[in-house]
Amino acid sequence: MATALICFLLIMFSIKMIGHPRDWPIVGILSVWFPSLGHIYEKLAESLARNDRTFILKGSWFSKQDVIFTCDPPNLHHIMSTNFSNYPKGPLMSSIFDVYGEMLFTTDHDEWRRQRRVTNAYFYDKRLSQFSQKVNKEIIEEGLFTFLDHAAKEGLVFDLQDVFQRSMLDASCILTTGQNHHSLQVGLPHDAALEAINMANDQIFMRHILPQKIWKFQRWLGIWGEKKMKIAWRILDDVSKEYMNRRKSEISSPIEDKEDMDAVKFSQEDRVWKSIEVTENLVRDTVKGILFAGTDTTATVLSWFFWLILENPRVEQKIREEIEQYLKQNSGENNLFTNPEELNKLIYLHAAIYETMRLYPAVPFQSRTSTQPDVLPSGHQVSPNTRIVLAYYAIGRMKSIWGEDCLEFKPERWLSDKGGLIPVQSNKFLAFGSGPRICPGKEVGLNRAKAVAAAIIPKYSFKIMRNKPVMPAACATLYLKDGLIVRVNKI
Repeated sequence: MATALICFLLIMFSIKMIGHPRDWPIVGILSVWFPSLGHIYEKLAESLARNDRTFILKGSWFSKQDVIFTCDPPNLHHIMSTNFSNYPKGPLMSSIFDVYGEMLFTTDHDEWRRQRRVTNAYFYDKRLSQFSQKVNKEIIEEGLFTFLDHAAKEGLVFDLQDVFQRSMLDASCILTTGQNHHSLQVGLPHDAALEAINMANDQIFMRHILPQKIWKFQRWLGIWGEKKMKIAWRILDDVSKEYMNRRKSEISSPIEDKEDMDAVKFSQEDRVWKSIEVTENLVRDTVKGILFAGTDTTATVLSWFFWLILENPRVEQKIREEIEQYLKQNSGENNLFTNPEELNKLIYLHAAIYETMRLYPAVPFQSRTSTQPDVLPSGHQVSPNTRIVLAYYAIGRMKSIWGEDCLEFKPERWLSDKGGLIPVQSNKFLAFGSGPRICPGKEVGLNRAKAVAAAIIPKYSFKIMRNKPVMPAACATLYLKDGLIVRVNKI
């Protein structure tokens, strides 16, 4: 309580005296946006709106580093595309995300290019589409349908966000290793891997807002969040190694079933597993990185999507009508949409998911560190070693970017008068990033979210069972703070 009171007083002083946040010794950015005192991302968006979408947080004597916060589209395009080479992730990001090892998300320069080649070989392989369709079918029919049927029959109240996290963990595991993790089961048993991902994400967030010397001192002492991070690290390493060993065993075994061989063998033959240029540690880190990215991002999008359509039944009904209309005209296998071509015909569903990601991007911010002096399009001077926070969450809340109705959930803003999708510049919609670092798994994740939504909406109806206000968690991934507690019925 004492820390919270001090932080509250500092917040009031900062806002009253200078109009934007200020860095304070010891507690760092926590002094400005203490998570228990309100939504950190909302406060950041408010500060950016008051300061023409960009402001500088002057470094204290303790941190010795200025931080620029921006959600200005020209600045974002400059940093992520035009002058990309001057804004790497930097060593701080590798340190913050060290639990996931040397993954694509945090590496720079030659190592980033090497990992990007490996990752692209995986996501742009022609066989991925067919294999991914099989994965989606498996997690929907054997996982989601089985659980939701049971929950409807028994009248259970459960956390839909937890269900989506488990389902996406299973899907990511199949796609990466060829094996179903079976996290989503009736009864929702404890899952160590999922708990480890959540613990790691909580501490990754704290590492972003605490001075590096403070959290490294906590790590040295083995206390608080850093103690949990150590546990999460060990669990994720063990899980990845276990699946690596299983995969090595399967690769060396002959495959007798020749049906759909390309899809069946895709995860076995991929360069991630067999390239002589890839070390065992990199394979382990790649597995951890894909499990982290594939679990969190798609599950978060689905959780916010279902909350939004439950709060906006008009949108849910239009999606249901679109699906029913398509099914009348086409005979799909078990009424499942797994083919990307079929999913692309569900235009309104696509627009609703994009609108969800505009308001609630799974990754609410990213960070870069400058290497050379520069001037942003907004006129802000950038010195070497300046940290720049790209505020993705705030972008969707800027009236100057999205209009006066920017806080409304309106899938129609993505549709043209003729009913087609309106393309939007990536520097004002960054759910998948932008520039050379754009997410290589964009299509896989988007198709999975659409496939799950299209499968569930015609078969089930949900009712929210908690009256507490829904808000994002103070976390590196934009979870719903208290989950999405629902009851489900079959239609």
